[in-house]
Amino acid sequence: MFAYIIRRIIWSIPVILLLAFAIFALMRAIPGGPFDFVGDKSLPQSVRDNLERRHHLDWSLGWQFSSYVLGDDITSAICQVLSFVPSCEQVQATAGLGVSKGLIRGDLGLALRLKGRTVNELVKESFPISFQLGIIAMTLAIMIGIPAGILAALKQNSWIDYSSSFVAILGLSIPNLVLGPLLIWIFPLTLGRAYPDLFGWIPIATWGAKPPFFLGMFPTNLGADFWRHALLPSIALGTAFSASIARLTRASLLQVIREDYIRTARAKGLHERTIVIIHALKNSLIPVITVIGPLLVAVVTGTFVVEQIFGLPGMGKHFVTSIGNRDYTIITGVTLIYAVLLVFANLVVDIIYGWLDPRIRYE
Repeated sequence: MFAYIIRRIIWSIPVILLLAFAIFALMRAIPGGPFDFVGDKSLPQSVRDNLERRHHLDWSLGWQFSSYVLGDDITSAICQVLSFVPSCEQVQATAGLGVSKGLIRGDLGLALRLKGRTVNELVKESFPISFQLGIIAMTLAIMIGIPAGILAALKQNSWIDYSSSFVAILGLSIPNLVLGPLLIWIFPLTLGRAYPDLFGWIPIATWGAKPPFFLGMFPTNLGADFWRHALLPSIALGTAFSASIARLTRASLLQVIREDYIRTARAKGLHERTIVIIHALKNSLIPVITVIGPLLVAVVTGTFVVEQIFGLPGMGKHFVTSIGNRDYTIITGVTLIYAVLLVFANLVVDIIYGWLDPRIRYE
């Protein structure tokens, strides 16, 4: 197991670097640059040249990537060795103007459109909010989706099955863009005003007072103020996921309970609860766990729609605004965080496979 984990981590390094280079190339292939306009005004050419020189945008793509990954000092040292390369002269002349310490030292770079702000600072401010919202929403989705899927499978073609399927389809059909404002209109605006003693405690938006956080992400003091602010955005985000999980759990469990080993367990006289929980459910959860891993990464790295509706300063906005602003460092940084979490989530999912199905081996 340990050797498998180490091997997976080693193989993930070139994957992440290749992804970073692909983002570099694709973002720079888009017409326009980060300093073409500030608001509605275009900058003078001399100002743009100075800004591009400071952020090394006048270098070739390969040297820009080297500076981003290794840092300016290491890139300059490489150019001293490769002084015969024509582009090295420009790198050595302007390397001291940059501020990149390199990805290998944990530096995600300086934001191009936000003066004086680093990508590390933006992530430190916004990622904990998205992380908390994603964890709560996914926990809610699992707590609702898996039991609903189990009941629907065990009561196939009954009113429970039909009701569960109807609610699941309804949850999948209503997007967050509609569900979020609907929840705000029903609870804070309508019921909150009509029955302030019962529903007046639910706020319309914002994340509320921030409790102390362990490592900046895990709340250490989850008071009532935290939960009342997290309630509506978590429901708006978790509803669609719970519907997907419920339908997938139902379909997978229906397939497993028809297997021969389930019939054998029933023939031996085992209790139906034991058959479902011990024998059927573990195998049926393999497809569910496969989906939950990437879904969890997607929600903890920010959901733009829900965060905008409820006024949450999460990381989702950086995924969208950085593309329109051509802010290369922000879009690269947040995408790399998503990639690292996705690699980690897939590794955890593969490890859980071995617990769910002992037939799975890692050697």
